[in-house]
Amino acid sequence: MNPHEDGRKRGLHATVVKVLRHRRADRGMSLEPHASRCIRAGEVHELVTTDHVDTEPGARIDRVGFLGFAEFGCAGVLDRGDELRIGNRVVGTVLGFDACHFPNHYNILVRAEVASTGEELGLHPEMPLAFAQSVLTGPAPMSGG
Repeated sequence: MNPHEDGRKRGLHATVVKVLRHRRADRGMSLEPHASRCIRAGEVHELVTTDHVDTEPGARIDRVGFLGFAEFGCAGVLDRGDELRIGNRVVGTVLGFDACHFPNHYNILVRAEVASTGEELGLHPEMPLAFAQSVLTGPAPMSGG
């Protein structure tokens, strides 16, 4: 997110459609140069946790935990830094995107302290997930007048 350019946006809600329970230490994903991606209603994308922090385009992402696949219920914009929440629990923040399976789906890489799997986090099919915009900083919005 770029607080100098980005205003408020709608949250994105998704539903787990498949839980994954494996992890890798040598996955070799490559971080896309894009800090945001548009999401269409009904799209299914894979959610992957990682403890990597590098956001440079092409950064290699090896240590990952696979959460699962989620269907997005509405269209919107997903930005680097958005929080992934399960209920009131913050799982992590969007690190970026890997497009090795695109156009079938994106791997949405979520930065977390531990690269957890969906099974470890207690995910189950039909569980709701939410992506919330990170806290905006910078000038306050203008008021009408």
